[in-house]
Amino acid sequence: MNKEILHREVQEFINSNLKSDINKLILKGSPFTNISIQELANQIIAKQKSEKKLPTWFEAAPIYYPPKLSIEQTSSELTAAYKAKLVSGNSIIDITGGFGIDAYYFSKQFKEVTHCEINKELSTIVTYNYEQLKANHITTVAKNGLEYLEETSQQYDCIYIDPSRRDDVKGKVFLLKDCLPNVPENIDFLFSKSNTILIKNSPVLDIKGTIDELRFVKEIHIVGVKNEVKELLFLLEKGYEGVIHIKTINLQKEKDQIFDFDFQEEATASYSLPLQYLYEPNTAILKSGGFNQVAQQLQIAKLHQHSHLYTSNEYIDFPGRSFSIKKVIPFDKKQLKKEIPNLKANITTRNFPISVAEIRKKTKLKEGGNLYLFFTTNLENKHIIIICEKCF
Repeated sequence: MNKEILHREVQEFINSNLKSDINKLILKGSPFTNISIQELANQIIAKQKSEKKLPTWFEAAPIYYPPKLSIEQTSSELTAAYKAKLVSGNSIIDITGGFGIDAYYFSKQFKEVTHCEINKELSTIVTYNYEQLKANHITTVAKNGLEYLEETSQQYDCIYIDPSRRDDVKGKVFLLKDCLPNVPENIDFLFSKSNTILIKNSPVLDIKGTIDELRFVKEIHIVGVKNEVKELLFLLEKGYEGVIHIKTINLQKEKDQIFDFDFQEEATASYSLPLQYLYEPNTAILKSGGFNQVAQQLQIAKLHQHSHLYTSNEYIDFPGRSFSIKKVIPFDKKQLKKEIPNLKANITTRNFPISVAEIRKKTKLKEGGNLYLFFTTNLENKHIIIICEKCF
């Protein structure tokens, strides 16, 4: 940690260059004797990435930023605030601390927070930033979190873990045991230190497979932000053997979309040809796999077993996108051109043999406009195009 970066004139330089071309800036070199241009560029890039993701850090001064990879991998403030509300008590330990966003928000729910980070440089940076943010009841430990747990005699109300995927499985399907720390391998030890464990996982993890790897899973939270799944949260409670609750949430600027159901509960969907309205679930629901539960709970019909689109005659407040159906036509290029004379529309495919790119190539349709076209398969296994306009 180069403390020269914290000087007022250096911070002014960083702030004045947040919109500058970084490549051109690097070619000019550093205007400061004890700070390299690479260090300055990293501070600028990391702060740029923090503006929307970490507004509290962005607006505080002076904050010291770690390498940009740490910013990319950390929780956003939005998701950190959500997960902090899932647990509470006197003490929590974050054994994979990182840049410390989660621990900061846990400190709003717990009296004592311990932040463990194996990277000593990053731990030093986090310690300094907590001082600037006046997060006074967070203790930082520059050590492997599992090793620290083994050494301490303290019991915690909650253990929080954000395992990282091992490099040798990058780009492959992976399991929780492929991450560091290996939670399944250490689950008994972790439960000897706390009755509650909260695990943040990558959105690509298979939910059922992860349940099978763990014990005492009580809740699974699928957290999306603006229709992009960001986190899978597994809440474990020692001795819990009841029904696992699946909670999906799509965090949005105006109104959060929430849909909950019980894992492996039996649900039956009804089916229909397209009616007055069409509904497309948000990505958190799509990740959950609760497709029949959506139809049953909301009393709407599916178009096809594998289409994951829904329809109704009466409009409902749906956790996803809602459309008013203008017309339904067979998949026919000539008829489509008649219906879309200006050749401009937004295209989505669901359970359809041709990709969006291929459709655009075949039909010459350009992106944009007020019309939304869903290329899908109906309950009669016919390929159709549903022409819609967005509700509200």
